[in-house]
Amino acid sequence: MAHGHKSNEKVVYVGDSRVKKAGGFQTPPDYTSFPGKSEAFIPNFLLKEWMVGCVVLVGFLVWVIAEPAPLGYPADPTNASFIPMPDWYFLFLYQFLKYPYVSQEFILLGTLGIPGILFGGLLLAPFLDTGKERRFYRRPIASSLMLLTLAACVYLTVVSWDHYQHMLEKNGQTPEHHVREEEARLAHERGLPRPNPLKKAPVAAIIEPEDPAMSIVQSQCMGCHANDLAGANGPALLGVGNRLSKEEIVETITHGRNGGAMPPYEATLSSDEIDQLAVWLTKQTQE
Repeated sequence: MAHGHKSNEKVVYVGDSRVKKAGGFQTPPDYTSFPGKSEAFIPNFLLKEWMVGCVVLVGFLVWVIAEPAPLGYPADPTNASFIPMPDWYFLFLYQFLKYPYVSQEFILLGTLGIPGILFGGLLLAPFLDTGKERRFYRRPIASSLMLLTLAACVYLTVVSWDHYQHMLEKNGQTPEHHVREEEARLAHERGLPRPNPLKKAPVAAIIEPEDPAMSIVQSQCMGCHANDLAGANGPALLGVGNRLSKEEIVETITHGRNGGAMPPYEATLSSDEIDQLAVWLTKQTQE
């Protein structure tokens, strides 16, 4: 401490009460104030991860409730017109397996080899990339591989979905879950119970099964319309007499229908056989 009024004396401060302590909560400095130090994993970092996980989980649950998974009809191995499609997050792999050298005799390479290499590289990434740099533009190799993989997945997903839409338009088909939604809506408007695809309606009997035209049906029609004519790949022929006239049936048999879904038989059957078959089909009516 200074003694007297001499200005050249050394002044020693014990403590410093010139800066008053502010009231209220004092915000501690963040981790950037301590070079070389990192955030504590427990509880700081772990709590942040849990909070982000909760937000993602709640968002996912809201999405699932708002857009439920589409529900088609029960699997039918005899339905050759059905276009199988995986869930959206596997569309890129579904499209990838359509290309040469990863399908058919190379299917193991496409289903196990390539995905195994990609996931293996992802697991080994922390051990291969040990640099301390965290900014993506300072890590060109890792960032380029990530962007390339992401672009490939997006591209394959878009191509697969476009091909699916093209096939639906080409075949004149409507996705099964859209058909079920429309049937349920119409049943609700009419005050009827929701249609149950597992409950089969009673199949009507074939009228005049001993008719000579039955031999033509067995050789030309049952492959698509089923042995009981209740429909398989093609529509049911039972009740076709209620829907089409003889002239319309002759036109359908002769020239086909729906862009080749019903093939033409003008080169396979004679005009007399077509007329005989059309007359017999007009008798297939239902009450």
